[in-house]
Amino acid sequence: MNVLVILVPCSLILGLGALVAFVWTLKSDQYADPDGDAQRILLDDD
Repeated sequence: MNVLVILVPCSLILGLGALVAFVWTLKSDQYADPDGDAQRILLDDD
């Protein structure tokens, strides 16, 4: 049971860090145009 005192706060900190990273990617427009990016890779614009 003593290990839960360490594991629960560690898991909460890691989960909060992942949530902060996800919100940061949303705010910096990482997902703005995924369809355009996918087509831009396939099409040749010479």
